[in-house]
Amino acid sequence: KIEDELEMTMVCHRPEGLEQLEAQTNFTKRELQVLYRGFKNECPSGVVNEETFKQIYAQFFPHGDASMYAHYLFHAFDTTQTGSVKFEDFVTALSILLRGTVHEKLRWTFNLYDINKDGYINKEEMMDIVKAIYDMMGKYTYPVLKEDTPRQHVDIFFQKMDKNKDGIVTLDEFLESCQEDTRNLQFFY
Repeated sequence: KIEDELEMTMVCHRPEGLEQLEAQTNFTKRELQVLYRGFKNECPSGVVNEETFKQIYAQFFPHGDASMYAHYLFHAFDTTQTGSVKFEDFVTALSILLRGTVHEKLRWTFNLYDINKDGYINKEEMMDIVKAIYDMMGKYTYPVLKEDTPRQHVDIFFQKMDKNKDGIVTLDEFLESCQEDTRNLQFFY
């Protein structure tokens, strides 16, 4: 593909020193080396564009369409909004998701769901994310999903999270709801 060739001819990106990444993440130097080898194996240029990210991510969900969820995930990893994810971006997010505190994981998840990055989650954004998750899981889920299931999940989310009932969920409402009732975490983990 032309995009793959362009990615291969890009100036190769070399990550920050391992010591610096070790200090910034919850990974050991050895773990970072293993992660870097895997990253370079999939992305020899040292960066991954959205299309390649989607192709890699789709391999984990062969029975569904992961492209939309991968799109949202890619933009959450691409914190500098450059259109590419460097190893540092990848390993920082992975560190939060795998070994971060509950508070760090929730902040990261809120950022993922805040699609337009305006500081709050509205029903449309949440509906887009929920639909993307259902698409990713595929048509062969058990029990079989009804057509209105995504809307029901969004309604339940807003009943629990939208404390002041203004139709949006702020980061503070999100954090407060999840911390006061750990059952709310079932939406995210």
